[in-house]
Amino acid sequence: MHPGRLRFPQLVTAALCLLGASALPHATAAGEVRGTAFRHTASSQREVIAGASVALPAAVTGGVGFFGHWRDLPAATHARVPVVVLLHGSSGLGSKAIEEWQRWLADMGIASVAPDSFALPDRLTYTSPVGTDVYERIHALRASEIELARDAVRSAAWADPARVVLAGTSEGAVAVARDRGAGFVGRILFSWSCEDNYFVDGHRTAIPPDQPVLNVMSASDPFFSSANTWLGNSHALGHCGGALRDNKNATIVLIPGAPHTLLNLPAARHAVAGFLRDVFMLR
Repeated sequence: MHPGRLRFPQLVTAALCLLGASALPHATAAGEVRGTAFRHTASSQREVIAGASVALPAAVTGGVGFFGHWRDLPAATHARVPVVVLLHGSSGLGSKAIEEWQRWLADMGIASVAPDSFALPDRLTYTSPVGTDVYERIHALRASEIELARDAVRSAAWADPARVVLAGTSEGAVAVARDRGAGFVGRILFSWSCEDNYFVDGHRTAIPPDQPVLNVMSASDPFFSSANTWLGNSHALGHCGGALRDNKNATIVLIPGAPHTLLNLPAARHAVAGFLRDVFMLR
């Protein structure tokens, strides 16, 4: 067991400090809702993939790696490689952390695809806290993007269809945790606790109990731990251990003092690298 990596159903010692949290009130501060669209159109469905951020390792191109949009993919490919599909958070693909993370994966010989949820014009966005109905419209939108990405990766000449992992961060991780579809050999959940709270009408985690899953969280996540005074769950653990208690292939990593966006922290990368080497059977 790596330092900082906690397996379930074993006791999660590092999370015990979260168990004694006092009752947390529901959100009282007013957030903000912007935009009105929450269902993809035929046009935006195409653009979700066409505008997706893609990173291909050198093995695919036969030269230097490719980093750009799906619409600009090289015509010729030289190998099939494992793939990570990443659903971005509420900040979209504008976050530099996503590109940095994808380039890191490519250096490991792993391709990645991050669909562009903001391909939908006038897309519903928010500043928390807002009503649960608003969040659930977004979660449904994000869920629809998984199927689009799944179909696109299946058709890609450079993708090994037997080695695809579905990942998500924050907003994107909710859809990843709820997805019941086939086609993935593992899941990675960044900055989502798989718990009932202000962000969902119920966590509804649906990951198959035998599927490998990695959950990487800040031990004091500003949104999904007891550090959030309007979390709306007085018994929250602040991680997915409760939802994944029957999954013998689940790993929970809590990083003390980490921010909400933690993809590129050394501890997070260490955990992800080990997880992907195992599920992709990399040397």
